Amino acid sequence: MAIHEAMHAFTSHWLGDTTAKDVGRLTLNPLRHIDILTTVMLPLGLIILGLRPFFIAKPVPFNPDRVKYGEFGAALVGIAGPLTNLLLAIVGALVIRGSGVAVGTDLFKIGSLFVQINLAFFVFNMIPFPPLDGSRLLYSVAPEPVQNFMYKIESGGLTSIFIFMFLLYPVVGPVVSNVINGLYLFLLA
Repeated sequence: MAIHEAMHAFTSHWLGDTTAKDVGRLTLNPLRHIDILTTVMLPLGLIILGLRPFFIAKPVPFNPDRVKYGEFGAALVGIAGPLTNLLLAIVGALVIRGSGVAVGTDLFKIGSLFVQINLAFFVFNMIPFPPLDGSRLLYSVAPEPVQNFMYKIESGGLTSIFIFMFLLYPVVGPVVSNVINGLYLFLLA
């Protein structure tokens, strides 16, 4: 989580926006990326309710108007986190495969979980629903009326995420799961 969020911050800084640095988020320190409500209380509440937990890190602030290359630069900031998760999954799979760790051992299970978690973060965050990271790609190519509609969804913040998770995710969830499983099998089969 911290690496994912830090990569958003590093990318926006690299592209000329100092917003994340100005608020102390240009760091790998995980404590700077935790939001008590969405990173701690939300997953605990879901567990207590017997639901599948998920958590949301504190989003790294950036000003799309201050990054180089306009919407393309903002898209780069948006995909930096998920691409980092994909890279971590690939590195984890290469370590597992290259080390000869036997399937079924505790070490394999830990490495496999690392790969699965990073693939899940990658795939979920690439969904083009605001405020998820994948929406930045859609923003960069969408016509202005679509961008305005997406902005209205994004301005809903946590409410938009809850609506997505409880109303729309049951529809797209199986597709997301299949993509995660396909990538996992590709990397570790």
